Amino acid sequence: MFQKLSNQQKGSLLAFIGVFLITPDSLLIRLSNIETWGMLFYRGAIPFAVVLIGTLVFYNKKFLKKLFGIGYPGIFYIFSFSACNITFILSIQNTNVANTLVMIALAPMLSAILGAIFLKEAPDKKTWIAILITFAACVYIFYDSLNLGNFLGDFFGLVTAFGLACNATLARYAKDRDLVPSAVIGKLCVAIFAFFFVESFTLVGTDVIFIPLMCVMCVAIPFVLVTIAPRFITGAEVNLFFLLETILGPVWVWMIIKEQPSLETILGGSVIILTIAIHSFLALKKT
Repeated sequence: MFQKLSNQQKGSLLAFIGVFLITPDSLLIRLSNIETWGMLFYRGAIPFAVVLIGTLVFYNKKFLKKLFGIGYPGIFYIFSFSACNITFILSIQNTNVANTLVMIALAPMLSAILGAIFLKEAPDKKTWIAILITFAACVYIFYDSLNLGNFLGDFFGLVTAFGLACNATLARYAKDRDLVPSAVIGKLCVAIFAFFFVESFTLVGTDVIFIPLMCVMCVAIPFVLVTIAPRFITGAEVNLFFLLETILGPVWVWMIIKEQPSLETILGGSVIILTIAIHSFLALKKT
């Protein structure tokens, strides 16, 4: 059935499922009691083990061929993928969940800029207008966070968005290559990096449930789907689906633990989401 779908439908379906599974991720991070580096270690180690086993089964004897076939794009993907995995957790731990996810909502616009520079997929006039509006809204949120002392968390959120944009652009550039092995190695790099800073590896209380659940359902499965999706649609289109996380992520957190974003974040985030939603609608209508 999947083979009968068009490339647009395949990419959109993979991106939608991947991002939807990510939406409870921020809530599970908030509900966990483990310290930051311990969480990063498990978010690297468990997905690495799960997806490595899956790829070994799926590729069978072709695994090494796929691994060594990632080329330079795959090597760069490892670095950008590892970096945005780390900065995402650092952002969540240093600012409101809503702020982090609003920053990540900038990924489609950043993808469009990177696509114009490196892939010669020049954005049209509407895209440039959307980029300017979202940038202004981002500056507005940053100014508010500076007053609240959340600037560091917002900065890491912006770095995460840039990392996601790099990931999507690299996957688009190397669409003839399989970059899933790069993502697997990236997760291993995250675990190794965090290992040297972990104070305790012990999982206590609800962490015994939340950490493995988060690592498999919200990290391992989604990152495979989101890595494959740009082979069928553009990086900017893939990152547009992260708006789903921007909208639902803070809702889960607000419903369960009553963490409410500031008025400035709500206003700035609404401008960003509305701008990208209108831009997406016009792009799809044109298509």
